[in-house]
Amino acid sequence: MRAELLSKIIERRAVIGIIGLGYVGLPLAVEFSRGGFSTIGFEVDQSRIENINGGNSYIPDVPTEMVRSLVEHKKLSATSDFSKLRDVDAVIICVPTPLRKTKEPDISYILAAAEQVAAHLHSPELVILESTTYPGTTDEVLLPMLEHTGLKLDEDFYVAFSPERVDPGNNQFHTRNIPKVVGGVSTLSTELASALYQSIVQRVHKVSGARVAETAKLLENTFRSVNIALVNELAQLCYHLGIDSWEVINAAATKPFGFMPFYPGPGIGGHCIPLDPHYLSWKARLHGFEARFISLAEEVNSHMPRHVVQLVQDGLNMHEKSLKGSKILILGVAYKRDINDVRESPALAVIEQLQHKGALVSYHDPFIPETRLDGAGSLHSVELDDGALSNADCVVIVTDHSSFDYGRVAKLAPLVIDARNVTRGLGLPEHESKIIRL
Repeated sequence: MRAELLSKIIERRAVIGIIGLGYVGLPLAVEFSRGGFSTIGFEVDQSRIENINGGNSYIPDVPTEMVRSLVEHKKLSATSDFSKLRDVDAVIICVPTPLRKTKEPDISYILAAAEQVAAHLHSPELVILESTTYPGTTDEVLLPMLEHTGLKLDEDFYVAFSPERVDPGNNQFHTRNIPKVVGGVSTLSTELASALYQSIVQRVHKVSGARVAETAKLLENTFRSVNIALVNELAQLCYHLGIDSWEVINAAATKPFGFMPFYPGPGIGGHCIPLDPHYLSWKARLHGFEARFISLAEEVNSHMPRHVVQLVQDGLNMHEKSLKGSKILILGVAYKRDINDVRESPALAVIEQLQHKGALVSYHDPFIPETRLDGAGSLHSVELDDGALSNADCVVIVTDHSSFDYGRVAKLAPLVIDARNVTRGLGLPEHESKIIRL
């Protein structure tokens, strides 16, 4: 069975199934299709299915022309019919793993996907989980569900974990040139999963087991969360001391060893950094260990939207204005530059806190025409014309989209709160007095 499946993979005769066609699943499906594999995407969102089968991409990092070509050559298709899982040789689960309101892991999407895989499991088949989750999910949750079918591990099916490493909007690193970590629940599982990924990525790094791979992914984003928290706290400290935090960081970064620069911002967003550390700390608590750094980092990072609001308030006070009733224009609500994703975006927290204090808030984002707020309806993106900039009492740069003309913003706005350090070096010294940087 193993030889048969390995032969299909090496000869690219294997049919690949991808469950979940979001920011992780769609680029992966496209890469397998480009690599010569027939690929079926499984989705519950009918609009995504219609877009893919119509040759359209809804993710900026995946060109529509590429999707159209793959669909036309019958290498890529999408469906909500999970019975077609019987036709695949390898299935990769790429579904969301959010947090509950209690900040505990919510693996309900993984369970739903695993139920479908188990219902249509056949021999031989390779099952891979890519969804970020707590250590032990693959062998404690996914494996028993598959074994319950009566089929045998290493005889009929193989199971591995390989963490996604998608960075939306990154033009330098993409699926093919990002190393792939692979850990199976058995040695054979690791070897087969590695062979599959080696057909589409430049480098595969094998580890001793699925738990190592799961924990490695959580370490990656916990590392970022903790270091971002450190510089965010430094930014707040420097503000109180009247010191330019960015200048401090750039000076420290001249040291050629022992220092890695991170930069402050209005908070952390996206599906990974704000959520993944909680999966690790939750698992630690189950074993009687308290991950204090993770908790402290979350506390500091979650405070940053309040710090931005404080900067707005301080800036308005300098102009003898009250925050209540002032017109505040937010530039950018996506969680990072040049993408259309608002998941966990700090801009939403900034807007909600400003509204709570009585400010009249509007926003402009070329990627987000409308955004919903918790318990406060929704807002629509306004035109960024000269009037919008000059009539605002304060403009807050939250997301540094590359399409924004920051020189124009600095000239026209009466007050600018720059949470991304994009106004530095614009050569407009006469406007520096009305710019407050994080």
